[in-house]
Amino acid sequence: MREDRKRLVRQFLRRPTAVLGLVLVLGLLCGGLLAPWIAPHDPNERFVSEQAPSLEHWFGTDELGRDLFSGVLHGARVTLLIGVISVGIALSAGLVLGSLSAWLGGKVDLVLQRVVDVMMSFPSILLAILIVAVTDRPSLGMAMVAVGIVGIPTYTRLVRAVVLQQREQDYVVAAQALGASTPRILGLGILPNITAPVMVQATLGFATAILEAAGLSFLGLGAQPPTKEWGLMVKAGWDTWATSPWIITFPGACIFVAVLSLNLFGDGLRDVLDPRQRQR
Repeated sequence: MREDRKRLVRQFLRRPTAVLGLVLVLGLLCGGLLAPWIAPHDPNERFVSEQAPSLEHWFGTDELGRDLFSGVLHGARVTLLIGVISVGIALSAGLVLGSLSAWLGGKVDLVLQRVVDVMMSFPSILLAILIVAVTDRPSLGMAMVAVGIVGIPTYTRLVRAVVLQQREQDYVVAAQALGASTPRILGLGILPNITAPVMVQATLGFATAILEAAGLSFLGLGAQPPTKEWGLMVKAGWDTWATSPWIITFPGACIFVAVLSLNLFGDGLRDVLDPRQRQR
């Protein structure tokens, strides 16, 4: 087992883009977690309104004179929270629904997959907008719930597919012959063996969650002032982008880098953990 892990690590390190993605992801984590200690200013403290980048304010100040670099660092904390909660909701529900759909089959599978078909027929951001609009409570929490809900079909389909493959394996047949209960077979037998594809999808889903939550905030349906969230910061600088382009540039660049790094990291994980990729 230890040798297998070492081999996987070596294979991952041979992929420069994946390593770059990992380094950027770790930078995002460090920036978000350490923001209260490494931010040079209070993110809500006001200085000169719309000051260009300088030695004192590396990213300049926003439309209200607040230090943009400090705001971006604190926005990374919100970004991490968005990813963890949204992916957690989607993954938890997808594991349960996908496992039940594959294991029980019949009418349960038919009904669940038709519901999934309906949800997947909508663009995810449009479905998230619809969910927030119906609740009429735009907030960061509601945005995370909406993004989590629209991610459920992806995990449900993935888990259903891999559980259908695993249920035909000898160890599952043997467990059924010995009288093992369904929860025991699924929880202790099948689910540990589908960790790799689920982990890859969760990494890629993290990037999607960040992008969709930023989109909701930009539309006024996500985080609300004075929350430091990158999508909301982009919205704040939208009206003055021609005269103060730094207000929109730096939060937008952070969204781009976060999504890119997570996708690079996720692609690297997929290449390493997928047996078909390893054989090439």
